[in-house]
Amino acid sequence: MRIFPRDLETLWTLFTAPVVWAVHFLACYLTVAIHCAKGGGERQFAMLQLVLGGVTLAALATIAISAFLAWRQWGFGTTDPPHDDPTEEARKLFQGFATLLLSALSFVAVLFVATPLLAIDRCFS
Repeated sequence: MRIFPRDLETLWTLFTAPVVWAVHFLACYLTVAIHCAKGGGERQFAMLQLVLGGVTLAALATIAISAFLAWRQWGFGTTDPPHDDPTEEARKLFQGFATLLLSALSFVAVLFVATPLLAIDRCFS
């Protein structure tokens, strides 16, 4: 029995990782901005850091799943790019490779977005 069905790899998987990054970015920055604008205290900020840390872990896990699906669609790296033949198989391999690269970029971007949560311990006015 497969964990992920084969038909899960569609064009939508190409956009999964960047969308997860964008939602994570908005969640982190808007939540902290609203919290600090309302004059939140240091104790509440520590709880906010924990919640956003959980959101970060969920985003990283979702991107990792997207990367695994892309790697599987790419054929587990058995063929080298470029996949530029005018065939359905080459399109599928190209899409998998492109999705894998976007997933890696999005993973790093989520880490960069979450880095200030580790460095900042309170709101600054």
